[in-house]
Amino acid sequence: MSSNNLDNLVKTGQLKHEPTNQKEISGLLQSGTARLTDAKKDNLSEESRFDLAYNAAHSIALAALRLKGYRSSNRFIVFQTLPITANLGPEVWRILAKCHDKRNLAEYEGFLEIDDRLLEELLSATQTLLNKVLHLVK
Repeated sequence: MSSNNLDNLVKTGQLKHEPTNQKEISGLLQSGTARLTDAKKDNLSEESRFDLAYNAAHSIALAALRLKGYRSSNRFIVFQTLPITANLGPEVWRILAKCHDKRNLAEYEGFLEIDDRLLEELLSATQTLLNKVLHLVK
């Protein structure tokens, strides 16, 4: 995916141009960091940790998209654009996409089955994403 793909997503209505707002980006990163920190706490249920980590990843990925001057209300698009917005490969965004599907099953069908491995992959992918976006902000 290239920068031209982001403009194509604007043409199809999946993204829109919006000026970068540093205060918003800082808030998204602060929220993502706090949620990721909490998601790493072993004394919480796997479901809670998954929810916290997933929402942390979304906040951080949205911050990366906002850094590029775009916005989307579609969570999947926010993750799908990570190769451009955060220069991340498929090993990260595919995990986030898989977790997006799991989250949708939980939200819309009441079915959430989380295993230890997926949770650890989500935590690792989210930490990688956070590190990358913090580097981009500097």
